[in-house]
Amino acid sequence: MDWAGWALFGLLATAALTAVLIAAQMAGLTRLDLPLVLGTLVTADPDRARIAGFFLHLAAGQVFALGYAATFALLHPAWWLGGLLGALHVVVALGVLLPLLPGVHPRMASHRAGPASTAVLEPPGLFALNYGVQTPAVAVVAHVIYGVVLGLLLQAR
Repeated sequence: MDWAGWALFGLLATAALTAVLIAAQMAGLTRLDLPLVLGTLVTADPDRARIAGFFLHLAAGQVFALGYAATFALLHPAWWLGGLLGALHVVVALGVLLPLLPGVHPRMASHRAGPASTAVLEPPGLFALNYGVQTPAVAVVAHVIYGVVLGLLLQAR
């Protein structure tokens, strides 16, 4: 396995994914602010949460890149395989991980939360549709780009 490639290319792929998500949010295509969602796991202050969330997102991107790199080591790196892994990644993220988040997130409402709830974040819902109908498409594009970037960079090494 290419450990140096994983470390560097995981950061580059996560940066590309994050850039797509931020650009889509700024363009009004989604209301999903992933650094805020992740950062509010550890702090209630939104400004600090975005900073903490950015680093949590980078760390998560490295963990996922390790899985991609291990898969590439078994199957041979290719841009198209990275794209397929990115598509699988986003299905799990939107279909499983995000819908489970209200159950563990201290500052996120759930669909069962009553009027006494003090949560400040809206639950994402299935496929994060509560953050806008274009959110799943944005997430798919971002994650496929993440996988393609990893596949291309590890293939070229």
